[in-house]
Amino acid sequence: MSFTKPFSGLSKKDADIAGGKGASLGEMLNAGIPVPDGYVVLSTTFDDFIEKTDLGSAIQGVLDGVDHKAIHTVDDASEKIQEMIRTAQMPQDIADEIIEQFNQLDCPFVAVRSSATAEDGADHAWAGQLESYLNTTKDSLLLNVQLCWASLFTPRAIFYRFEKGLHTTHISVAVVVQKMIESEVSGIAFSVHPVTEDYNQLIIEAGFGLGEAIVSGSVTPDSYVVSKEPLETVDVNVSTQNRKLIKKEGGGNEWVDIAEPEASSQVLTAEKVTELANLIIRIENHYHFPCDIEWAYQNNKFYIVQCRPITTLAKAAA
Repeated sequence: MSFTKPFSGLSKKDADIAGGKGASLGEMLNAGIPVPDGYVVLSTTFDDFIEKTDLGSAIQGVLDGVDHKAIHTVDDASEKIQEMIRTAQMPQDIADEIIEQFNQLDCPFVAVRSSATAEDGADHAWAGQLESYLNTTKDSLLLNVQLCWASLFTPRAIFYRFEKGLHTTHISVAVVVQKMIESEVSGIAFSVHPVTEDYNQLIIEAGFGLGEAIVSGSVTPDSYVVSKEPLETVDVNVSTQNRKLIKKEGGGNEWVDIAEPEASSQVLTAEKVTELANLIIRIENHYHFPCDIEWAYQNNKFYIVQCRPITTLAKAAA
């Protein structure tokens, strides 16, 4: 296989071909962390797509006309480049392998996420700048892969690469295709408190339904602050959540209302907070750096769907 690689064949050393997300998922899966299985459409596949569709010089020509201090030039470039990538015919050999790997996952829905090769290092953080498509079906898979490729050139991503002096650096994008967890509850977690920067505290944020609702800021989650030594919950903040994002029949997502008393109830029990905290500590101990984690919970099991370094901390551990 030349265009894709299963998570089991990837590690943290493979960020150049799998991007930050893909390499991290492979690393965690092989370390025994509960990660939903999947595969990565490699960054070299995107490069191959650009070459076979003769888009390289056209894209560079558009980027050469960008003045990132004149935002309209960024917007115009983004619109042109994304349209080129979205509407280009995917080469058949690439399409066939992506579909073949999907069939081997043997699941009706997957999450399709962009994973940039310059992503989430110590100096650069692309989090939130590239696209994700939840509850993708076989019918929409190839289009969503191309949309992820195109998201390397959103206005925000183009501006970011100019602002960080990366506009002359080769940046590619891999695409993560991962079994979809139909989360009963989900959220994010930081293995070091991102506000107080207390390395002995982690924070968990939790909401009902799919985690995209929290990541996008559409709902205010519960938050739980847990000390590592001793392992105990030191602060609980319960937030009323009147709606949640769930999988729509046939693919895609939809918002549904949450009735009382569930809306104002605590999302995670004390026992579940402790169980998840132990998992977060285990991940941090594996990586040896503070981690920003996305998690999901279904059928009495926690899953880790993403992990990246926390890039906002001002000070190192004492």
